[in-house]
Amino acid sequence: MATVIRMKRGGRAHDPYYRVVVVDSREKATGRVIEEIGVYHPCAKPAPKTEISEERVLNWLSKGAKPSETVRQELHRMGVMAKFHASERCGVRPRTW
Repeated sequence: MATVIRMKRGGRAHDPYYRVVVVDSREKATGRVIEEIGVYHPCAKPAPKTEISEERVLNWLSKGAKPSETVRQELHRMGVMAKFHASERCGVRPRTW
């Protein structure tokens, strides 16, 4: 099963919040969720709020889940993608010339 880490929208008009979820890539945007791993609230005051379980994200990435572009940007800001690429779980080895 091809899994994707993406955001699922909730909230009211002009006041969105997003759940960061792991889903089957063939599901609809509002389809069945395998696991909810975090929350992103861009309209929170005084600053946007991001709460994503780093441990669960690293686990799913090591299993082959692909993050959406938006989720990838948030994980990059949090430093999770750097940890994933530095770990041996990534499966990509740095080049040695």
